[in-house]
Amino acid sequence: MILYPAMDLMGGRCVRLAQGRFDAATAYPGDPAEALDRFAQAGATWAHVVDLDGARAGAPAQHDLIANLAAAAPLKLQVAGGFRTADQIDRLLGAGAERVVIGSLAVKDPDAARALFARFGGERLTLSLDVRLIGGAPLVAVSGWAEDSGLSLWEVADLYPDARHLLLTDIGRDGMLAGPNFELLEEASERLPHLRIQASGGVSCLADLGRLRTDGAVVGKALWEGLFTLEEALRLARA
Repeated sequence: MILYPAMDLMGGRCVRLAQGRFDAATAYPGDPAEALDRFAQAGATWAHVVDLDGARAGAPAQHDLIANLAAAAPLKLQVAGGFRTADQIDRLLGAGAERVVIGSLAVKDPDAARALFARFGGERLTLSLDVRLIGGAPLVAVSGWAEDSGLSLWEVADLYPDARHLLLTDIGRDGMLAGPNFELLEEASERLPHLRIQASGGVSCLADLGRLRTDGAVVGKALWEGLFTLEEALRLARA
């Protein structure tokens, strides 16, 4: 399993949200570039970097910062936050990012999103679907989790046969340290076998990581709060 330590950026600072709420942000000290260096020194080969301002605005808002981080980062970056156009993606890939995440666009404008997958390929783009369980159904949220699309995870995923990577977030678990939604992740692995699933949201302890059977796991708040070390998590992920 590939472990993706997560770094969320708001106004150039490292923060974490609780359940996607921008009014429930916790800021952490330290420079983003230094944080990426620490991830690499611990042995991580990937990091997941999110432009939260861009996710809320629907267009990259910290593009220069993330491009500079991608150019200098000592590890591979998967970057997210408001990407909508081929030019935006070209710039980040050209700066050194390994993958760019497509989220709200995949729901709001499937034709445009499919065109991006056709142009860049499923190895350079990650389909990101953030869901809320409503009546037991995983419904996809968009616009920085501020809007519900009314479409299920399965309906949206079926639109993207060219996708190869799926970042799946249970919003109710994200930033809450309540444990991943193992049932949803297991169902997604069974119903979407062509996708390499990255579990996101809720990891609170090493035992949570040990239970995951996904191809990847994005871990944020538990690391930033010091509940376990990145070195410990990486050893478990590689076991």
